[in-house]
Amino acid sequence: MAPAALRDIEQLRVHLGIDKWLVLGGSWGATLGLAYAETHPDHVSEMVLFSVTNTSRREVDWVTRDMGRVFPAEWSLFRDGVPAEDRDGSLVEAYSRLLEDPDPLVREQAAKDWCRWEDTHVATHPNYRPDARYKDPHFRMVFARLVTHYWRHAAWLEDGALIREAGKLAGIRGALVHGRLDISGPADIAWHVAQAWPDAELHLIDEAGHGTGHPGMVETVLEVLDRFARPGSAL
Repeated sequence: MAPAALRDIEQLRVHLGIDKWLVLGGSWGATLGLAYAETHPDHVSEMVLFSVTNTSRREVDWVTRDMGRVFPAEWSLFRDGVPAEDRDGSLVEAYSRLLEDPDPLVREQAAKDWCRWEDTHVATHPNYRPDARYKDPHFRMVFARLVTHYWRHAAWLEDGALIREAGKLAGIRGALVHGRLDISGPADIAWHVAQAWPDAELHLIDEAGHGTGHPGMVETVLEVLDRFARPGSAL
């Protein structure tokens, strides 16, 4: 993990005068939450993570290539958004370069193509609705640049580091809430974290995909947060 990201969170905790706090994170935020907690376990009281990711190179390849088996036509458009000579290489690297191109039209098209794919590969559960955030050109650009920046470096984490270091979370109560239909972030990611983290409970929500669009995801996250807020409560 880029040291600056973890340092910023820790500086915020110190600035607010908080000794221990609950860490809540979803999707990329789950990676960030795990990395922070493993770096500063003495300052984490509980942790609630949903749509769990580790931002490993395997996960990045899964989202940018293997999910094309689920959405082949949409993935072909995503792949063809980069120059022909880059299509067999790292699509993350290719899009990162396009998003920094001196031509604003090239940058904007790359942001549109990236965010269209982002809104596609999570659409695996019933009644999914497109994310309205992607209609905002400024959001598209910032989002696409941030994602490709971290993904092209696999979050600056050694492969498998979050699982190997999960023993540092012993004594921290945790809940992992994950959609069983989250194909872009398969459930085995959360399962492996749960196996390595002795005080975490895994909740797999049937018919839920990525994010909190399914009522079962929201209800479970809120239930766990309410339980953790009660003194002396247990998983």
